[in-house]
Amino acid sequence: MLVISRRRTALALAALAAACGRRDDAASDAPPEGTLSWALAGPWRLEPERDVWRHPLQTLLFWGLQANMSVLEVLPGRGWYTAILAPFLHANGGRLTVASFDPRTGSLAQREVLADWEARFMRDPLIFGEIARTAITPSGDQLAPAGVIDLAILANNVHTLMAEGIAERVFRGIFDALKSGGAFGVEQHRAASTGLQDPRAGSGYVQEAYVRSLAEEAGFEFVAASDVNANPRDTRDHPFGVWALPPTLRTSPLGAPDDPDFDTSPYAAIGESDRMTLKFRKP
Repeated sequence: MLVISRRRTALALAALAAACGRRDDAASDAPPEGTLSWALAGPWRLEPERDVWRHPLQTLLFWGLQANMSVLEVLPGRGWYTAILAPFLHANGGRLTVASFDPRTGSLAQREVLADWEARFMRDPLIFGEIARTAITPSGDQLAPAGVIDLAILANNVHTLMAEGIAERVFRGIFDALKSGGAFGVEQHRAASTGLQDPRAGSGYVQEAYVRSLAEEAGFEFVAASDVNANPRDTRDHPFGVWALPPTLRTSPLGAPDDPDFDTSPYAAIGESDRMTLKFRKP
């Protein structure tokens, strides 16, 4: 019995040592605090499973994000990119400003999105820091003080600005906020390059040439395009526009009740939309 007891003790100690070793290995594998990889790996992330379609590391590096920058995020929505940018910049002495919907004039849906963002990012300044906030208003208030922003980001919301009829004005506001030499990164659902662009972008898709013309008319220089977020399976021919695809998987027209008989599986198989990823520069 003494031999069995000693053997059990030895096995228990070996198991404990192995567990400690695994924890040490896991700790050594963790990204260093304050790095962009650390921000991407954090438990504060919003829907990180979408990384397979949105490629945030490659996208942000393509746009030129650096740790100590002053960054402007335009129409952050629920904060998919905010949850990466805020902790990364806060940990490195950078500064994040978000320009959101105006709570006084926005629709109910817009106010709900804004409330969701506030509930997520106003509760933990130790992680997210003090995020400066502005609003896109009918009077055209500044998105940020003139000439202070190193990098501005507009992700999948060019169509929203077009639907509101304010795309030109907001692009000019972004231009004014940037420092000379500052970068402007755009990600947007990409329409086919043929035919005329719907000026209200009702399908959610926008032609790449149209986005480039908006930026160039505002004063930007085109720098480069990346296909990091391209999806060749996206035919763009969907019954409810881009929102028939993940993550929305809409089953009926906007404002109509959900259709429980609508088969979303073909759209789920496509994945998220084909997207342009563009970089511009303020001269």
